[in-house]
Amino acid sequence: MENSKGQRIYKIIMLIIITALMSSLITTIVIKEQVMSSSSISSIVQNGGTTGIESALASIRTMLEDEYIGELDDEQMLEMAIKGYVAGVGDEYTEYYTPEEMSDQYDTAMGNYVGIGIYMVVSYEEGTITVLEPMEGSPAEAAGLKEGDMITKVEGTDVTIDNVSEMSDAIKGEEGTKVKLEIQRGEETFETQVERQRIEISHIESKMLENNIAYIQILDFDGGTAEEFKENYENLKSKGATSLIIDIRNNGGGVVDEAIDILEMICDRDSTLLIEKDKDGNETIIKSEEDPIIDIPIVVLTNNYSASASEILAGALKDNNKATIIGEKTYGKGVIQTLYSLTDGSGLKITTAEYCTPNRTSINKIGIEPDIEVKLPEDIEELTEGNDTQLKRAIEELK
Repeated sequence: MENSKGQRIYKIIMLIIITALMSSLITTIVIKEQVMSSSSISSIVQNGGTTGIESALASIRTMLEDEYIGELDDEQMLEMAIKGYVAGVGDEYTEYYTPEEMSDQYDTAMGNYVGIGIYMVVSYEEGTITVLEPMEGSPAEAAGLKEGDMITKVEGTDVTIDNVSEMSDAIKGEEGTKVKLEIQRGEETFETQVERQRIEISHIESKMLENNIAYIQILDFDGGTAEEFKENYENLKSKGATSLIIDIRNNGGGVVDEAIDILEMICDRDSTLLIEKDKDGNETIIKSEEDPIIDIPIVVLTNNYSASASEILAGALKDNNKATIIGEKTYGKGVIQTLYSLTDGSGLKITTAEYCTPNRTSINKIGIEPDIEVKLPEDIEELTEGNDTQLKRAIEELK
């Protein structure tokens, strides 16, 4: 099945490094409204043909009523029961959200951030949370958090494989409240308290380099990124830019439509930008519907933390011969989740599709290989233009 972007009836959202708080759930999401109530367990499972769940829970409920010395919180017990049931699928991206968590997901996707202000990545396989970098002017920066810091405890609870998603969510909270974190930095371990604040985010940083090379770093692909990219490009072009470096290193993704909109500024009309495939093998092919406005040589910088929307951008530019990819292989996040909004405000996120590049190159757990592999020196403590070997190679390529 082939559809253009304009024919799609939903909006795809990528939330990998869900960032201003931020817990990075390396996730590509399609948001849909689903008429389904979660007021009882049966409303979640009965349509799937599952049997025995209600009777099993009823038996456990009876034992708890007979033996437990405290009060039973039905709402909390129901939420935990659903969470455990969905977690039993065994997919790291398939998850149940309470109404409060669902609200956070929407706020993050739309760029309404309250948090400590860090980009970070969650490893579900290792059970770790790693700081990619604190945002400029953020509470995390003021607290001294640095790139490479490991968050090992949140409010005194160890971060483990079993609770890493829960702990990344626990970093979030209400504006004005504080969260206590234990940080491991090399051999050093220390505690810090960071206040949660509303975070104002700029999606783009840009400047002019030597030889009239425009440099645009895309920090994320949240709402408004494409328009900001266009404004920055046109500003640099008016100053005489004759080539362009697009830096998507450490960019975990965001809204897929923002990446598609940027691709339409570069790729030819009717060229393929993205291919999605569902569980039955049905394909949705996204093609460019606009004439390009960028016609100068381009280099794209990538690394191991370039993921999701970043990989869509890099893959499409590479396959359409619109850019040279320099740096390191990307993360390898190529599956899509559909986020169903339930009638009580809760939500269910399910892995529903896989995507690949225009040349049908699979991304998931593979990544995109650069055209020119360049690694950064291992002993770098702080990346600067002087020691950025990847940026230097990009400049040489454009010269």
